[in-house]
Parts: sequence; C-alpha cells; structure tokens
Amino acid sequence: MQSTENVVSHHKRAKEDPFQFHDYYNVDELLDDEHLLARNAVRDWVKQEVSPIIEDCADKAKCPTHLFKGLAEIGAFGPSLPVEYGGGGMDEIAYGVIMQELERGDSGIRSMASVQGSLVMYPIYKFGSEEQRRKYLPKLGSGEFIGCFGLTEPDHGSNPGGMITNIKDDGDAYILNGAKMWITNSPVADLAVVWAKDEEGKIRGMIVEKDMKGFSAPEIHGKWSLRASITGELVFEDVRVPKENVFPEIRGLKGPLSCLSKARYGIAWGAIGAALDCYDSALRYSQERVQFGKPIGQFQLTQKKLAEMITEITKAQLLAWRLGTLANKGKATPAQISMAKRNNVNMALEIAREARQIHGGMGITNEYPIMRHMMNLETVLTYEGTHDIHLLITGMDVTGLNAFK
Repeated sequence: MQSTENVVSHHKRAKEDPFQFHDYYNVDELLDDEHLLARNAVRDWVKQEVSPIIEDCADKAKCPTHLFKGLAEIGAFGPSLPVEYGGGGMDEIAYGVIMQELERGDSGIRSMASVQGSLVMYPIYKFGSEEQRRKYLPKLGSGEFIGCFGLTEPDHGSNPGGMITNIKDDGDAYILNGAKMWITNSPVADLAVVWAKDEEGKIRGMIVEKDMKGFSAPEIHGKWSLRASITGELVFEDVRVPKENVFPEIRGLKGPLSCLSKARYGIAWGAIGAALDCYDSALRYSQERVQFGKPIGQFQLTQKKLAEMITEITKAQLLAWRLGTLANKGKATPAQISMAKRNNVNMALEIAREARQIHGGMGITNEYPIMRHMMNLETVLTYEGTHDIHLLITGMDVTGLNAFK
C-alpha cells in the first residue's frame, strides 16, 4: 500500500506540473526555430497559468475565462493569420505546435483558442469584406472580443446541410430565426459566426453580435467532458442582422466546411498533447511506484503499455508534421486532415485509458490528469466530425463512392 507521505509528494509534484516533452524520433529536428520558440513559450505559459488551476476548474465545471487575455498574449488566436488582421503571421506548423501545447494542458483550453482562431477569425478573414476584417479581427486577435461558431443544430450535427436556421430578406437587413447547439464559448461570446439558409436554400455566413435583439446564448450544463470549457446554445428569434454583417460572396457548405478543416487540423496536433501528458505521467509513475519489491515499470506488461504508447505517439507526431508541411504548401486536402484528426484523437484516447491502468486507483483521482484528459477526449472524438464520419470521408476518398447518399 502506498504511504501517505508518497501520496502527498505525488500530489505536490502533480501541482508543480513536472511534464517533460517526449520526441522518440527527433521530430524536433524537422521544426524551425520559430516553431520551437512558439512551443516553448506556450508550454511555459501552460505550466504557469493552466496547470495550477485546471483540475479545480474541471472539478467545479468553471471555465477560466480570465485566460482569454493570456491566450491572446501568447499568440494562440489565429497564429497563422496575417499580423495586420490580428494574427501571428506564422505558418501552419507553428499553429499546430501551439495547439499541441494547449491541449497538453487541457482540451477545453485548446478549444477556447481554436474556436477563436479557426472558426471565427479564419472565416472573417477568408470570407469577410475588408470592412468586416478591420472591424472585428484585431479585437478578436487581442482577446478584447470573444467569438463562437454556429453551425451544429439540435437535430443536425453530422449532416449540417439539413440545417433549418434561416434568414429572410428585409430591406437593409436579414431576419434570422433558428437555433444552434453545442457551441463552445457561446455564453461569453461577443459575436457569433453563424451559418443559415437564405430564401433560395443556400447556406450563408454572417456575424451576429450579442447585443442584437432576439439573440440569446444559454449555457449547457451537466457535461462530464470539457468541464473547463464553456458550452452553450445560440437562439435566434427574429434577429435583425444588417446586410453589411453577411459574408458577401461565399455560398453553400464549402464555407463552414473549410473552417472545420482548419479546426480539425489543429485538433490533429492538439490531441498529441493530451496523449503526451498521459504518457509522461504514466512513465514517471511507473518508475516511482513500487510493488512486489520493484518499480512497476520493471514488469513486462507495464513496459509493453509504455512502449506501445510512445510508438503510437511517434506515429502521430510524424503524421501531424507531414500534414503541416502539406498545409504550408496549400496541399493538405480535407480528407488528409480527416485521417489525421481521426487517428490522433483515437490514439490519445487509447493512451489515456492505458495510462489510467498504469496509475491504478490513483488514476481515477485528480492528483493526476488522466481521467480529465480521458473524459475530454471522448468529446474531441466526436466534435469537428465524429470518429465514424471521418472514417467515411477517408473511405469516400479512396473508393470514389459516397456512403452519405
């Protein structure tokens, strides 16, 4: 039986965040100095600002909204968007390693950042008018404004094309009606990028501000996952959206799906961070925890678990790095991003489960990050395209046959 002294010392070390990075194949040699500097800055910030409070936030289901400003300061909002529009001016690999470090801290913290950058700033930059870019992007980049992304509906998740949220022309504005569900940041957001069908049935994107009459964003309670991230609905009851708030050119699902590709890319990197945190904790625990007169890391079955963990992490690191090099050239396809998102999140979830076993009973407590990561990853497996939907995207890509119809 573990002594009280050992439990206390474990507890103390856990709160100090002893995480060490693991890079079995020296993938860091493939990264530029810019990538390493960005990653180290974010890692230091996570250790100082996230790790000391995150277990308490998850326990109490409280979103640490004060971290939005810090996320802006470390360049986590739109790292690969141009500086003049509030972004970081870096490349896609820098964006990836930043998301990895944030998710090493907590998937909910990474969600706060990736929604702001990939699902709010990116569509405004990509599809917005110059006036919209100038008005919103600098304030989003600095954390003065918080944004959210409204696509998923109560009855339309994997099939966004079935949405019933709609707009009707009313002179100098559109009248917006409908509802969105499972929206990260919505209860605290200053604006929402919303997708709705016009009178011709075409999907349009628009920026809806929180003070517009008829717009509300109630919080969703009772989550067992992503408890440190705030999630809500978006409800629109005859909301007048000025026409200058509507994206001028984009029509159809191409708009929101391109945003999702950007977010899924970040998740493919981010999930590796959660896996690394679980592996690092399990490796350390296996070296310290003594049973039958020796550290449990000396037993073959524990070594098997750890060896398989680092193998899967290494494969995921190489997958993400290659995807990043393709993204930097504008060659990463949505199907390639789907493969990486699906593989890496599933990998991280399996590693969290194995790490929980290595920690034994201590693995279910908040002395260690394992169960928090495991519960978070159950959501990450589903959002931004479910595990099964991404499988079918790959299936369609390799066969040329559409299983969705």
